Amino acid sequence: MKIRPVYFFLLLAVVGVVLVFANTPTISNYKTYDNQGIAQQNPDESYEKMMDVLTHQRCMNCHPNDNIPKQGDDRHPHYFGMARGDDDNGFEATSCNTCHQSINNTNSGVPGAPHWSLAPASMGWEGLSRAQIAERLLDKNTNGNRSHDELVKHMTEDDLVLWAWEPGIDADGNQRTIPPVSKKEFKEAVENWFANGAIIPNK
Repeated sequence: MKIRPVYFFLLLAVVGVVLVFANTPTISNYKTYDNQGIAQQNPDESYEKMMDVLTHQRCMNCHPNDNIPKQGDDRHPHYFGMARGDDDNGFEATSCNTCHQSINNTNSGVPGAPHWSLAPASMGWEGLSRAQIAERLLDKNTNGNRSHDELVKHMTEDDLVLWAWEPGIDADGNQRTIPPVSKKEFKEAVENWFANGAIIPNK
């Protein structure tokens, strides 16, 4: 039986539609869509990307649970017996800003960023699981009384946070490692996770 051209093209159109839908993410895979109808990142994926950064040594070195700042990829205790002090900035004779200035020192290898200091003791993440870190991050009693909007601003705009992607060289002239997620992806992950309610997976 001969197939009329009109039916042949109709058949091609149907096959095309089926293929398009077969390769389009379903609503169950995503929580939100932007105003162009493009699927946004899965919130659980955003959470994991965000945690990949927060648990990286560039962040964890300044979020200790023993009041001792850490250094290097091996997270060894800070040289010279440095410790938190009363204001998270060391002691009068050996404050953080004695060595750490507002930018990296390319001659000595000392890292620097604005308001360099340890994170508050309430934000000590060392030794905690990802879920426990997220709980401290969201709890106003431990996060500096920050709202979700303030947390997003802090995590995506604060120069000290963003220093993790521009850590400079160490004392031996070696480039410090950066988080496994790009700065752009991290910002998007933070924004998306909070936009979807900042839900901790499996909690």
